[in-house]
Amino acid sequence: MFKKFVNYCKACYEELAHKTTWPTRAELTHSAMVVLSASLIIAIVVFIMDFVFQNVMQLVYPS
Repeated sequence: MFKKFVNYCKACYEELAHKTTWPTRAELTHSAMVVLSASLIIAIVVFIMDFVFQNVMQLVYPS
């Protein structure tokens, strides 16, 4: 059983080290910027929706 585990670990290492194609630094930077931009846009949209709903609720339920 231990031998199967060792073989599995070796196969995983071989696949990650030699068969997997890793992105270049430029591709990784571009992808990170896309994710960061999308996250920022979504955060702004949620902030605006929260602000609008807060003001609408203050009109409906004045304190």
